[in-house]
Amino acid sequence: MSNMVEPLREVKDGYLISLNLGTPPQIIQVYMDTGSDLTWVPCGNLSFDCMDCDDYRNSKSMATFTHSESSSCLRDLCTSSFCTDIHSSDNSYDPCTMAGCSLSTLLRSTCPRPCPSFSYTYGAGGVVIGTLTRDTLRVHETDTSSTTTKEVSRFCFGCVGSTYREPIGIAGFGRGALSFPSQLGFLQKGFSHCFLSFKYANNPNISSPLVMGDLAITSKDHLQFTPILNTLMYPNYYYIGLVAIGVGNTSVIKVPLSLSMFDPQGNGGMLIDSGTTYTHLPEPFYSQLLSMLHEAITYPRKIEHERRTGFDLCYNVPFVNNTYVDDLFPSISFHFLNNVTLVLPKENYFYAMGAPSNSAVVKCLLFQSMDDGDYGPAAVFGSFQQQNMEIVYDLEKERIGFLPMDCAASATSQGLHKK
Repeated sequence: MSNMVEPLREVKDGYLISLNLGTPPQIIQVYMDTGSDLTWVPCGNLSFDCMDCDDYRNSKSMATFTHSESSSCLRDLCTSSFCTDIHSSDNSYDPCTMAGCSLSTLLRSTCPRPCPSFSYTYGAGGVVIGTLTRDTLRVHETDTSSTTTKEVSRFCFGCVGSTYREPIGIAGFGRGALSFPSQLGFLQKGFSHCFLSFKYANNPNISSPLVMGDLAITSKDHLQFTPILNTLMYPNYYYIGLVAIGVGNTSVIKVPLSLSMFDPQGNGGMLIDSGTTYTHLPEPFYSQLLSMLHEAITYPRKIEHERRTGFDLCYNVPFVNNTYVDDLFPSISFHFLNNVTLVLPKENYFYAMGAPSNSAVVKCLLFQSMDDGDYGPAAVFGSFQQQNMEIVYDLEKERIGFLPMDCAASATSQGLHKK
C-alpha cells in the first residue's frame, strides 16, 4: 500500500481507531498508541475480564472479538518471529521450548504447536494477558482519486482474555516488528495525525484523520521538524529532545539535560505518546514551572478543585456572554532540538473542569509530574497537549514535525465529518 487514511474518534482519554477484523468482519475500537508495539483486542464476550476497570463496566466502547466466529482466524505458531518478539520481554526461554515441542522439531524449527500465552506490560502499570492470533484486517487504501478497502491477510494481534487497568484494546504504533505500521509496511515511510479538540470527545459525527504512507510525509517541509532521538535501550519508541519551556513573552526556563539526551542505561529524553493523556514533567523542574505560572496568573486560586481533581493549578475564570475571559493566562511554548518552537493552543493546557456557575468557570492546568523520572523517559508529551496540531512522523528521515491547525476543519476537508 502507498497510502492509508483511517478516522480516529475522540473519547475522554485518547483516540480510538476501528479495527475491521475477521471473516465475517467484526468492528473493534481500540486506542491509537504511539508508545507501544502490540495491537490487541479484548476477546470473549463473557470471559473477558479487566481488573480495576470499574469506570468502564458500562462503556459502549467495550466491544469484544469472538475468534470462534471468524473462519479466517488462526493461532500464531511458536516458530513465528512475532512469537519470539512478544516473549522476549517476559521469558528467557525459546517459545517453542515453552510450548513443549520435541527436540527434533526444535532443532529443525518445524514445531507446529501454537505460540504460548503472553503477558505484556505498559509503562503506567497496566498488564494484558492473551494469545497471539492472526486474522484478516481490512483498511482503507487511498490514492489521489478514490478510496478502496484493502485486505491484509494474517495480520498478527493479541487476543486478550484478561487485563489489569486496560479495559479497551490498543493499536501499537511504535517501531517494533509487531506494530501496526510495521505490519502494514509503513515503517520506512511514516504517518501523521491531527487530534481533534477535546470538546469533540464522544461526538460520533466528526473524526480525526490518521494518514499513513507517502501522503503523510510528502510536501510537509513547511512544518517545524525536530529529530527522533534513538536509544538502544528503548529502540521502538519515539523520543524527542525538549530544551526549554517558555512562559509568556519573556520567561524561558531551561529544562534538565535529561530531557534532550540519554544516560548510559538509555534513560531520559521526552517520549511523545498518544497513549498517555497528559504531559508529564520531572521534578523539581515541574514545581519550578508551577511557581512561575502561578506568579504570572492573577485569577482567584481554587484550592478545593485541586484537591478534588488531582491537578495542581486551578483558577476561577470569568465567563461573560458565553465566552471565557481567559486572556490573562500566559502562553506556554515548548522548545525542541533543531530550533523548533511550538506554542501550545491555550485550551491544551488550561481547561474548563465543568459548566460555568455564577458567571465563572474553573480552569485547571492539565500537566502532571513524572512519577519516576530516573527510569525510562524523563518526560512524556501527552495526547491532550497534541490537540489541534498536525504531527508528522517522518520515519524515513527520522524526524517529527509540528504544525498548529484546526483539526476539525482538516477532518471536514478529508470527508471525515458526517453531516
